[in-house]
Amino acid sequence: MSETSDAGVGAVRTRLDDPETAAEEGHRKIAWARQHMPILAELRETFERERPLAGETVGMAMHVEAKTAVLTELLAAGGAEVAITGCNPLSTHDDVSAALDTHDAVTSYAKRGVDDDGYYAAIEAVLEHDPTITVDDGMDMIAAIHQDRPDLLDSVVGGCEETTTGVHRLRAMDAEGELAYPVFAVNDTPVKRLFDNVHGTGESSLANIAMTTNLSFAGKTVVVAGYGDCGRGVAKKASGQNAHVIVTEVDPRRALEAHMEGYEVTSMAEAAAEGDVFITTTGNRDVITTEHFERMHDGVLLANAGHFDVEVNLDQLSELAVNTHEARDGVRAYELPDGRQLNVLAEGRLVNLASPTALGHPAEVMDQSFGVQAVCVRELAATSGDDYEAGVHEVPDRLDREVAKTKLAAEGIDIDELSAEQEAYMNSWDHGT
Repeated sequence: MSETSDAGVGAVRTRLDDPETAAEEGHRKIAWARQHMPILAELRETFERERPLAGETVGMAMHVEAKTAVLTELLAAGGAEVAITGCNPLSTHDDVSAALDTHDAVTSYAKRGVDDDGYYAAIEAVLEHDPTITVDDGMDMIAAIHQDRPDLLDSVVGGCEETTTGVHRLRAMDAEGELAYPVFAVNDTPVKRLFDNVHGTGESSLANIAMTTNLSFAGKTVVVAGYGDCGRGVAKKASGQNAHVIVTEVDPRRALEAHMEGYEVTSMAEAAAEGDVFITTTGNRDVITTEHFERMHDGVLLANAGHFDVEVNLDQLSELAVNTHEARDGVRAYELPDGRQLNVLAEGRLVNLASPTALGHPAEVMDQSFGVQAVCVRELAATSGDDYEAGVHEVPDRLDREVAKTKLAAEGIDIDELSAEQEAYMNSWDHGT
């Protein structure tokens, strides 16, 4: 633990000023999450016994809250020294950060509400630990290593990327030949994207919008921008709460999929005049802009469940507005010249993680995603990255299946196995009708 780290001081989430008390509250949150994360519990027993990460230093840039803390402690239990910071200025739970910083093998630099300089300074502080393995959510740490600390590239054996936006950035970097070490695209593996992206994003985004606003979705028109895994989850959950769902897309196949699932599909220009709640899930910029603001009716809610705070163009909205004020904690109202009020949640950042009431994805969902992260870190340590060339790599299927089997065992669920004859049949080409 770093003696100079001030991570967690302030404890914004718990309204506590004493770091020691904040750490106690953080430990309480972590203990609750740990009870509901059986995959990580099973892996922790193995990691403590086998110490597969002995000698490794893991640098992490993640949403620092209770579920992430369970993963962090697991990596430390496996023998790693861990340095961690946030991947979003508003998603850190300061009490959890303070709790992590009391661990002998963990240093946390994460602090909620930092400005851009403070955010990147914390990433630089993590890199001062000379990580050999990186764990990212959004790719900011990988970018910082390549741009600011190229001296570390020879000692980093590999990394893991958690989210869709980060994988997109990595693939662009890889396509240009700029990615200098192997990175597992954790986001793309079935155990992660089919559960975390669909159910996790869907449930946590709607839950935090409801808690922040104290409003119902029933009878409202919810516009979901993007119909990837995250958009599919948001649309499904909103429909389940009796909302009328409109989907906007740029990909004709995804638009057709949404149409065949029974949702109304149209352009954002058309949807702007119809929606009561707008939720972006694209990972792209300028999804909602001036032309859309001008068509929206009074009182709409604008929320981002993608990644960075660029999906709703707040600069353009600010230029339109004659006044802004804090309507509720986590809700900024922008008053337009004609009196209409458009309400932006969580400063346009991830609504399920950056709003004042945000708790992130359910623990059971993150147990699966972080289980994949843990076995990928173990894989990189075991091979020293030698089995993987520089670039973006799919998670080996055996690792994904390991996590799924662990979850099924924890839930007491039995499944069938293929017989030898069935295996032979499935792998043959000469068995016909």
